[in-house]
Amino acid sequence: MSYSAMSRSRALRWVLVGLLALLTSGCAMFGDDDDPLAPAPLTRVDAEYDLRRVWSAGIGNGQGKLYHRLRPAVSDGRVVAASNNGRVAAFDLQTGKTVWRANLKVELHGGVGLGNGLALVSSADGQIHALDAATGEVRWRGRVNSEVLAPPQAADGVVVAQSFDGRLTGFDASTGNRLWSYAAGAPVLTLRTTSTPLIHEGAVLAGFANGKVVAVDIRTGKAYWETRVATPTGSSEIERLVDIAGEMLVDDNVLYVVAYQGDLTALDLRSGRRLWAQPASSHVGLGEGFNNVYVATAEGSVLAFRQGSGSQRWEQSALARRQLSGAAALGNVVAVGDMEGYLHLLSQSDGRIVGRRKVDGDGIRVAPVVAGDLLIVFGNGGKLVAYRVEAK
Repeated sequence: MSYSAMSRSRALRWVLVGLLALLTSGCAMFGDDDDPLAPAPLTRVDAEYDLRRVWSAGIGNGQGKLYHRLRPAVSDGRVVAASNNGRVAAFDLQTGKTVWRANLKVELHGGVGLGNGLALVSSADGQIHALDAATGEVRWRGRVNSEVLAPPQAADGVVVAQSFDGRLTGFDASTGNRLWSYAAGAPVLTLRTTSTPLIHEGAVLAGFANGKVVAVDIRTGKAYWETRVATPTGSSEIERLVDIAGEMLVDDNVLYVVAYQGDLTALDLRSGRRLWAQPASSHVGLGEGFNNVYVATAEGSVLAFRQGSGSQRWEQSALARRQLSGAAALGNVVAVGDMEGYLHLLSQSDGRIVGRRKVDGDGIRVAPVVAGDLLIVFGNGGKLVAYRVEAK
């Protein structure tokens, strides 16, 4: 089978799996008030915080028609964002003024990653596009064997891309030459998303659809350790989905990772040893603040767990079945987006809803990005907005 035919086949499979995953998580795009699978209706909020818009901009068609998760990135006082129809742009963080724009004229499925002076995105044909972060000019392109749905990452002179087939690939950040490849394997059926690899002190940390987490040397791709954090169970392929599909996080030599239909797990960063685990199912990943780890679950709850012990501090379930984005903490609040384009502010202390604002009528799929005192929100329709959270 040709590469293009394989890509079409896999794309169709991922669309079906993405829809199935949403259905099994209790999410429904349509439904009446009597439908138990319909998104929970929003109730009035006595707002304690306002979201004051600082600036806004537009990026192409945003996430496009499929279940993409193109998330902006911030570095050196700039926000870089990309759209599914090939637009990439950089904006001044404080003013929103356009620094540069580029049109790659390809369908983008992964991005944005920033590092080593590069802005990194990936296209539907398996190419990694490395742009100069200062000018937007293409420096090089490199290919992997399958689609890359998460932002490529760069540090220590190496660009790392994680592809849907359970493989990590390292490229020379200057030339784009392939340096190494690490294969973890992938199950037959997966969610249409992958976790974003983390680079920490010379190690690449990655979670895969088979429920495993690995740490490899960024220079050679040699594995330091491998740990299984989720084990497939059930009689059907859908019941056996245990993808590590959302954002992981590192804090104080602990790696936190959450699996779909699995657990939130804390691992010792040096050895991969499990420190604690709590039941939590998510495909959008984690946030942190107030010594908490925040999980926006597949069912639409937001959970807060203590970082040290793993004990649960609070749960907010008023946003059930609203297809939440990942969570991001800023000041006294934690922010999550939903399928209707609302940005919700929850108190970090007890989880009560303390603010809300409609951002993009097409929805919000990716977690907000915290940059200093600003909250950067990218709507599915391509609306990029910087907010400042202010107490009323």
